[in-house]
Amino acid sequence: MTRFHRLWLGIGLWIIAALLPAAAIAAPRPAGFRHNDAGGFRAILPPGTNGLINFSDLIAMQISGGDPPPHSRDQLAPYANLVFDSRKLTNGKIGNYFHDASFGVKDGNIERTYSPRADVTIVRDQLNVPHIYGSTRAGTMYGLGYAGAEDRLFMMDALRHAGRGELSNLAGGANREMDRETWADTPYTEADLQAQFDFNPPGKVALAKKVREDVIAYVAGINGYIAAARANPTELMPGEYTALNVIGPGGNFGPTDWKPTDIISTAALVGGIFGKGGGRELDSALMLTEARAKFGAKAGSRVWKDFRSAEDPEAPTTVHKKRFNYLATPANPRGQSIPDPGSVVKSDVLAARQSGDTAPSGQPGILDALSFARGNEQGVKAGASNALVVSGRESKGGHPVAVFGPQVSYYTPQILMEQDVHGPGIDARGASFTGINLYVLLGRGRDYAWSATSAGQDIVDTFSVPTCEAGGGTPAISSDHYLFRGKCLPIEKLTRHLTWVSSLGDPTPPGAETLTAERTKLGIVEGRGTVKGKPVLFTKLRSTYDHEAESAYGFRQFNDPGFVNSPKSFQRAASNVEFTFNWLYTDARDTAYFNSGANPVRARDSDASLPIAARHEWKNFKPATNSSAQTPFKRHPQVINQNFMTSWNNKQAKGFRASDDTFSYGAVYRSTALDQRVRKLIKGRRKATPVGLTKAMEDAATVDLRGATVLPYVLQVLKKRPVSEIDNPAVRTAITELTAWQKSGAHRIDRNRDGTYEHADAIRILDAWWDNLLRAEFEPTLGTSLFNSIASLNGLDDSPDLHLGSAYNGGWYVYSNKDLRTVLKKKVKGRYSRVYCGQGSVTACRTALLSSLEASVATNPYGDNAGCGVGDDQMCFDAIKFTSTGGIKQPDIAWQNRPTFQQVVQVKKKLRRR
Repeated sequence: MTRFHRLWLGIGLWIIAALLPAAAIAAPRPAGFRHNDAGGFRAILPPGTNGLINFSDLIAMQISGGDPPPHSRDQLAPYANLVFDSRKLTNGKIGNYFHDASFGVKDGNIERTYSPRADVTIVRDQLNVPHIYGSTRAGTMYGLGYAGAEDRLFMMDALRHAGRGELSNLAGGANREMDRETWADTPYTEADLQAQFDFNPPGKVALAKKVREDVIAYVAGINGYIAAARANPTELMPGEYTALNVIGPGGNFGPTDWKPTDIISTAALVGGIFGKGGGRELDSALMLTEARAKFGAKAGSRVWKDFRSAEDPEAPTTVHKKRFNYLATPANPRGQSIPDPGSVVKSDVLAARQSGDTAPSGQPGILDALSFARGNEQGVKAGASNALVVSGRESKGGHPVAVFGPQVSYYTPQILMEQDVHGPGIDARGASFTGINLYVLLGRGRDYAWSATSAGQDIVDTFSVPTCEAGGGTPAISSDHYLFRGKCLPIEKLTRHLTWVSSLGDPTPPGAETLTAERTKLGIVEGRGTVKGKPVLFTKLRSTYDHEAESAYGFRQFNDPGFVNSPKSFQRAASNVEFTFNWLYTDARDTAYFNSGANPVRARDSDASLPIAARHEWKNFKPATNSSAQTPFKRHPQVINQNFMTSWNNKQAKGFRASDDTFSYGAVYRSTALDQRVRKLIKGRRKATPVGLTKAMEDAATVDLRGATVLPYVLQVLKKRPVSEIDNPAVRTAITELTAWQKSGAHRIDRNRDGTYEHADAIRILDAWWDNLLRAEFEPTLGTSLFNSIASLNGLDDSPDLHLGSAYNGGWYVYSNKDLRTVLKKKVKGRYSRVYCGQGSVTACRTALLSSLEASVATNPYGDNAGCGVGDDQMCFDAIKFTSTGGIKQPDIAWQNRPTFQQVVQVKKKLRRR
């Protein structure tokens, strides 16, 4: 046969195959266990993979309290038990707490194999994790969408609604507060979402086209499962739709079909919570104004700078040596717009309150933990996830070791989902956010692994924008126009109408409300006020607003074995992620770190810590696309093969100034606990191992940061005179108990599993004392009003009692630590402008602290907290509680401050690239 005939025969066969029905094409055969897999990967993701519960099972579980569906809880016990067993962990036992995260499935572990369409096969293993094999790229993406909907359809629906600020419409009136928060922060019209999907960024047109093709196929997979569920609703349709009285097409319970803009709205929600920093310039300016009023202009500015902690030389950093300058404060800043005292009125998206505005008692929203993740009610900035990575030269066998993962709160089903995917241009396994799982976001490739922590550097600025009158009249604070580049433009009104009904799943009385956000060319209106007597809008401009989808370019490259083949190629992929994350990488030889984010280039000599006049726009700012110049690759914090790296949402590098919503980058941070343990692990000739690094992580996971970093200096102040001279015997006993607890490591843990923390009374005392201690140390100098204003920017504490797992991410630990070391005349870099405790007198400081301890020593701080009752049940007070987004419930687990999805990795060989 000639070449010509072979060519036409091939074309003919292709045409025949294309015309045949899908069922006639053989489904792809799954690759064997560990195919294209270098080995050395373990992971855990509680509570379990399966999130589907049909209505009959949901009712049965609610009535009888029976077992949850299969595979919805089978990873919970291994995760929960590590906190008790980590000290006895061995190589032989690590599999009890982390499952094998290899590519593929062993023959004996296959539970189910099926093909939702001809070009994709899905294999479910003994944990129900989907392993997806596509013979085409589109088939692979279809399989990811199908499997994602199979496990998380209702949660996916909740997230696409939440991203639009309309969760109440789906899940009931208990979700109104989250809708208000979302609409105030990230309001989008449907046209906005579609424009993002269609956008072609300069220089990335081809990549954008490929991502769009992936999204379309992924959406088709979701709709493929919805069609199957409509055909068999009794078994396959999530029961939450019936419980919440959600009627879909055809008058049956269920969702509407998916479309690409749903992916954008979900990405906007996730990225807007975990992938941004900044935006509190207005609150910071109000605190500065108050400090100046109390202490005078110069002294007040110095006090503000003390607590701002923008560039504390003692702050622990992920990059140890190299300096990366970002947001340096200019000597003579231009364009600062400090609001006139008393003039600021914050915006309210719920300006016109309608019916049903009273929330029912005790009825939580189904995604309330995400509301806390934005920043909790105590003023502490959101942030989670941690990473410990040790280089090959400091690891046993010469191969790097990593223990890392994201901490995104605890849901049932989990908001993250695990998947293993193989097809043209994709070989990856790991975790993805529900609803945007077309790529593995955090996980492993053939011979490398990666993870991330929220970075939160400043990509949001506040501008003061003059108001104007369209007819040329005198502008007022209430004017509905604003001045931009010499033109008087109308403020755009974005509305979202919410209606909800009462249902079995949410008994909130029926009601409705309309949310209204205001938008300008320079961002969303946060408030109004005056600057030097002239009326202005205060607007928030985020560099990733209108660009929520573009981080997918980097995620696509993470999954591509043809793109990531070295630490440098990984860093290049990470640079295509526009959300603010710290990315950490390991393979058989190298480790790497890169800080991603669309960091805008500010106008020369502007100070991003405070509101900026509208004329000082970002460099090359284009309002039509909300785009501007961004800092180049080389100016992002990064390092390759540093001896070790830790990241727990701490400062990235020296010179990389804290964003204006981060007031806690100082002398201590929770990452300090990781640093201390890793340094001990690799001290001298010691080498890190997966077991050793896991132990280090888990030991840090129960540390009370107050007890470890502040209490030692408090006790030194108190012991400046003999404790025996204290008249109150309860205080003397308290000091003894606190000393013993602090010396033991200040853990909140029940090692012998008897239901009570070790050093329980010392923990109770500090819990009762903490707020009083800080007020005794700082309030006499600051005054009550200024003290409270600073606390609204950096809460006094970020304790475990929010039941989210993540704790101690922000608080006054740094302030107290540095201030007390100064009182004690210890070495302090970057001293504060004044000594706050006792005005610098050790005697006066001791008297104040002692008095506050005496007032607290007999107090029981554990009132009714999330069902714990009134008493001294500390473990219940701290316990991790799973937020249920539907009918499946989970038991509480003991507190531990660690990632929700976690990998343990040591790759020992590098695969050849073909």
